[in-house]
Amino acid sequence: MKWSNWKYLIAYLAPLATLWGLFEQGHWSFAGIYVGFVMIPLLEIVSPQSAYNLTPAEEEQKGKMGVFDLLLYLNIPLLYAILHVYFQQVFAGTAQTYELVGMTCSVGLIVGTIGINVAHELGHRSKPIEQRMAKILLLSALYMHFFIEHNRGHHKHVSTDADPASARYGESLYAFWVRSVCGSWRNAWKLAAERLNKEGKSNWFSWQNEMLRFQVFQVGYLLSVGLIYAWWMVGYAVAVAVFGFLLLECVNYIEHYGLRRTVLPNGRPEPVQPWHSWNSDHELGRIFLYELTRHSDHHFKASRKYQVLRHFDQSPQLPFGYPTSIIIALFPPLWFLLMNPRVNKEQARQRPPESAINL
Repeated sequence: MKWSNWKYLIAYLAPLATLWGLFEQGHWSFAGIYVGFVMIPLLEIVSPQSAYNLTPAEEEQKGKMGVFDLLLYLNIPLLYAILHVYFQQVFAGTAQTYELVGMTCSVGLIVGTIGINVAHELGHRSKPIEQRMAKILLLSALYMHFFIEHNRGHHKHVSTDADPASARYGESLYAFWVRSVCGSWRNAWKLAAERLNKEGKSNWFSWQNEMLRFQVFQVGYLLSVGLIYAWWMVGYAVAVAVFGFLLLECVNYIEHYGLRRTVLPNGRPEPVQPWHSWNSDHELGRIFLYELTRHSDHHFKASRKYQVLRHFDQSPQLPFGYPTSIIIALFPPLWFLLMNPRVNKEQARQRPPESAINL
């Protein structure tokens, strides 16, 4: 089998390093962080970018290959194995403070990359079993509402002020965290209620309310952690979940920062186009995040599988890959210095009608 069919095994490097670090401890408690935010950003500087798109025949072939789906499915047992080892190591009470910090940050990274990013990919699939897998993964991040708000809210309102997950020009990452986390949770309740009303079910306080079910599942997960390990361990389950969903919000922040859809004369925003998302062709970061960085094509067709996502010449490109961009975004003055001129350039660019894509 070609290397291109196995390259996504690299995405397992961070979770496996985290698992190893949980056993080794010491400074290796930070193993997941070393991989995600040190090794990959450094390698991205020297590794090539690739704008290559599959041919139609290659796309059809790879779209049907089960190995790419299997690589996603295996993340479920791996994630919960990592969480189990983490809870055991913390419960043992032998770790020093810096080791607890390292383990929590590394496991939080895995909750964000596996628990949310892989769930994001599976949550757009049409098969009910894959959607259930997405929810099982999101459970670890206590972010199950993402399944509702992202699919039915973000993809509809992306790059408009109606979308809490689209960062505004001049908005710092930390201000965005508050607005996106709170706004997305609130929107998910609204979307769930709208679906109930559409189905003629006016009683929101029922098991048919998906948001209500999600809250029950998440409380049940935390209760399980308390019953299986210890009640004080619930705090650590919450800690890795918060780290995980804040990492997601870092990705949300850089994906659409400052880009806005033009409001048409009828008052509606223009259709979503490739220039409404920041992309990156840095190949290592693409693999690490299951091609999430080819974000314009994802918004063109959300159900398109990660292994066949395409590059668009019209798509704005970040100067660095997503992992490096996240690090820069943690320092707002540096982020604004780097990105604001690029946003202004993209927003001022006149694109001919033939460059648009009919959605």
